[in-house]
Amino acid sequence: MTRWLTLSFAAALAACSAEAPGVYVGYVEAEHLYPSALQSGRLERLAVSEGDRVEAGATLFELDAERERARLAQAEAEARRAVASARDLATGARSEEIDRLEAERAEAQTRLDLARAELNRTKPLVATGVASKARGDQAQAEYDAALSRVRAAEDAIEVARLAGRDAAREAADAAAASADAALAEARWALAQRTGRAPAAGTIEDVFLRPGEVANAGAPVLALLPGDALKVRFFVPQADLPGLDVGGAVRIEPDGAEAIDATISFIATEAEFTPPVIYSNQARDKLVFLVEARLPAGATLRPGLPVDVRRP
Repeated sequence: MTRWLTLSFAAALAACSAEAPGVYVGYVEAEHLYPSALQSGRLERLAVSEGDRVEAGATLFELDAERERARLAQAEAEARRAVASARDLATGARSEEIDRLEAERAEAQTRLDLARAELNRTKPLVATGVASKARGDQAQAEYDAALSRVRAAEDAIEVARLAGRDAAREAADAAAASADAALAEARWALAQRTGRAPAAGTIEDVFLRPGEVANAGAPVLALLPGDALKVRFFVPQADLPGLDVGGAVRIEPDGAEAIDATISFIATEAEFTPPVIYSNQARDKLVFLVEARLPAGATLRPGLPVDVRRP
């Protein structure tokens, strides 16, 4: 069918070119955009209707997103936990824990002072024979034990003031980075449940309604951008050397003002108007498809027949 239409346009071209050289038969064609969902889901809200004008980035439709919102909340909680854990390892013990260790050291110091006083009192008594050697050994042992407790308490305070070990801190930082990545993914997944306009334009058609299921990659609606109109026309091979990509042509629709357009494509292979005869006498049957881009804001409708005039 498409091939027949192409040949019909080519045949019409031959007749037209014979009467008005440099004027070609063409028609307006649109390059629609078809916004679709990247993920399958039930269409929850349709924000536009046929004929609406929308700006780039405007919300077009929304899919159900309860699962994605729950995953986002979970990812946010995991990210907060990972950050808190990394910060805890980086700052050492809390001030309350340091206060408790300080109190334990003070208690150990008091016992050390008592043990030192007892040892100093016992040594002369042992030397004069008033106290037994065993009593002196006991006083020395109690002093040594008290001294060890003070040193242990001081070491505990010093360790508590330090940040976590390097390996533990690296693991905590990696866990925080992983949580951030999971959070970014969850936010992206939620954003994909909302369809947005890839360009400014007009809503030409809507294929799904709220409550229906949108399959991943299947169009939900058709959007016609403001700069997506072009004119397709056919040029005899004899006229082709005068046309170049980037060149200008004049579009003349019926009942409307003429519009300047820019040639954007010239076919490298020819079409043939019937009958297809490879001979010098049949060279006028060779035609080439040419496309010219209409300027942004053009109001011609797709399918409209037009005349295309060379400058």
